[in-house]
Amino acid sequence: MKKILSTVLSLLFVSSVAMAQTTTSSTSKTSTSAAKRARKPIFRASKDQIKQAQKILKDRGFYTADETGKLDADTRSGLKKYQAAEGLKVTGTLNRVTLEKMGVVLTDKQKAT
Repeated sequence: MKKILSTVLSLLFVSSVAMAQTTTSSTSKTSTSAAKRARKPIFRASKDQIKQAQKILKDRGFYTADETGKLDADTRSGLKKYQAAEGLKVTGTLNRVTLEKMGVVLTDKQKAT
């Protein structure tokens, strides 16, 4: 009886070690492939562009707060409404596509990315 119990425990231990090694190796492969992919630079709107966008959103009735130049919750909400109305991907962020649709001029650095 002790022999059977020790055999079963040994088999469980060996299988758990094998599973841990499999999980570790697949995780490291995923991390490596993710690290190899180059990420694009993050697109950031300037304070002036945000103010212009807030004015446009206000004129269109999607935003009612002050034009602060900050991407606050009200601005993001207005952007989502604007993006939905214009058939853009609804992100709530002031990205390149949204700025271009609004007619806001991009900086040279933004054009390059």
